[in-house]
Amino acid sequence: MMLTRVADSLYWMGRYIERAEHVSRLSDVMLTASLDTSGDALLAARTVLGAVGETQIALEGKSAVDVAAALVLDRDDPGSVIVSLARARENARQVRDQITSEAWERLNLLFLRITAPKAAKQFDQAALPFLHEVISDLFLFKGAVDTTMSHGEGWRFLMLGIYLERAQLIVRLLDVCFGEAAGGEPLNDHLAQMNLLRMACALEPYLRVYTADIQPKLIQEFLLFNAEFPRSIQFATARIEEHLKALASPGLDQGSSAPDRLAGRLSARLRFADLEEMASQGASSLLATVNQDCARIHEAIYGAYVDYSLEHHLPG
Repeated sequence: MMLTRVADSLYWMGRYIERAEHVSRLSDVMLTASLDTSGDALLAARTVLGAVGETQIALEGKSAVDVAAALVLDRDDPGSVIVSLARARENARQVRDQITSEAWERLNLLFLRITAPKAAKQFDQAALPFLHEVISDLFLFKGAVDTTMSHGEGWRFLMLGIYLERAQLIVRLLDVCFGEAAGGEPLNDHLAQMNLLRMACALEPYLRVYTADIQPKLIQEFLLFNAEFPRSIQFATARIEEHLKALASPGLDQGSSAPDRLAGRLSARLRFADLEEMASQGASSLLATVNQDCARIHEAIYGAYVDYSLEHHLPG
């Protein structure tokens, strides 16, 4: 079994990388919406802030660029892109011998660029190109991880972090648009629904399945249950189950609270969900359950691989 310190660092590196990419994309969509005079830029901004759980940024008197700059470059905001990348790099530095030079160099270069003294000025002058470069570099980092790291325990912990973070981020995005966090005002505007799909990097994949038929029910169905789309919740939870099963120690029975069993139940819940029931009752209950299950899986991962009692891992 890998050292707990190493597993923890790789797991959190994955979570922070996914968070940085998600916030960057949401900021990009919000800025693009502000350029479209036919769209509701304020609605896009509110959706973004709600989706990242941001309560400190006030919209009054601020432009979309101001809001995006805070989301990306605020060093005092623990959810900002710059803080997420700094934490991802610090975790990577602590396990430098576990990741390849290609992956480290890509992450380090991105960190140096976003923390450079001129970064704020560059963002102010060309925010969209700045965000596109950040997102592209994060894609390159993930590509380097996938194609240059051995697909052993370390890689699995990193991927666990990515997919668990992704599942919770998409749950939050759907909840803000259609669930309890929507405050009884689900997203009904056509352009806003298209922006939601863009925020999940899902517009083109969605259109290939449903053509131009964009409606809330189908959006929820696609982002919750599509087994082939890598940013759907079902896809993410299936990968979580897959990695946890591969990491499970043979002969070690952790009972019903074992992380791989929790992940298996969550994955099955999504595979066999009743779509008609969800359509009639709304997605709020399912979204809340998925979020709670993801939190339990996170706690179980810590209990099994990070903060575990040594006696439970010694042979009897």
